[in-house]
Amino acid sequence: MLKDLDASGFKAVYIVCGYTDLRRGIDGLAGIVQNELRLNPFDSGELFLFCGRRADRIKGLLWEGDGFLLLYKRLEDGKYKWPRNSQEVLAMSPQQYRWLMEGLSIHQRQYVKEVQARRTV
Repeated sequence: MLKDLDASGFKAVYIVCGYTDLRRGIDGLAGIVQNELRLNPFDSGELFLFCGRRADRIKGLLWEGDGFLLLYKRLEDGKYKWPRNSQEVLAMSPQQYRWLMEGLSIHQRQYVKEVQARRTV
């Protein structure tokens, strides 16, 4: 498992919901961001994540000011919990990014709430 799942180095992380044909390269993915999602793929520090039908691999697209960085990750065992509402993009929090990279859903339904102790026993 990754030791550092920190997304604080990015200005924003967007997850492109639905299925993406991962045979697409930099130009094809940038075209999706610009033409279909109406976002600017040339905003420095904004990471766009895409997932294919098999859900065991993702691609990331990041503009670094002088060119694009294309990231690719394939899981050897398991699948990503990817939102499948096609034609939608979601901005993710650093916690949601960490959940995704850990194989969890970005929409956690249950969590342990922090409480204030009322008295001691």
